[in-house]
Amino acid sequence: MQEKENNDGIVFKPIFKIILLIFTSFILFGALAIIFFGPKQSEVEIGEEEPELIEDGIHVRTGLIEADGLQTVITNCTSCHSSKLIIQNRMGEEQWNATIRWMQKTQGLWPLGENQKVIVDYLTKNYPVLEKGRRPPLTNIDWYQLEGK
Repeated sequence: MQEKENNDGIVFKPIFKIILLIFTSFILFGALAIIFFGPKQSEVEIGEEEPELIEDGIHVRTGLIEADGLQTVITNCTSCHSSKLIIQNRMGEEQWNATIRWMQKTQGLWPLGENQKVIVDYLTKNYPVLEKGRRPPLTNIDWYQLEGK
């Protein structure tokens, strides 16, 4: 076979040119096939998740109680922290609002606008302050004396 030399002094055999042309063609046609015959953006479900599962009144993924405002709480609260943090902190309206202001001031929480009332209403209704301590006081105990030696 006849060899040709380019201006840089590199020698190309004609067979290599043919192989390079075929390889480049495959790449080009493959990219065009994906563009024209691949899934259209309207066919791809962007940002859609499976429906949120609720069992026995509890949102399965987060453990939060199903009630008005649940989705607003999930969207605004669980994007930064676990829902367990919400569930374990039982506060009144004033305390929840103070906590939100603290998160906005120190933790980078965005302005909630009208969502703040929805969130606080959900939290105070479903996770109110508990009036009892960690355990109920002991009652009806039959006390006995320990006898020393």
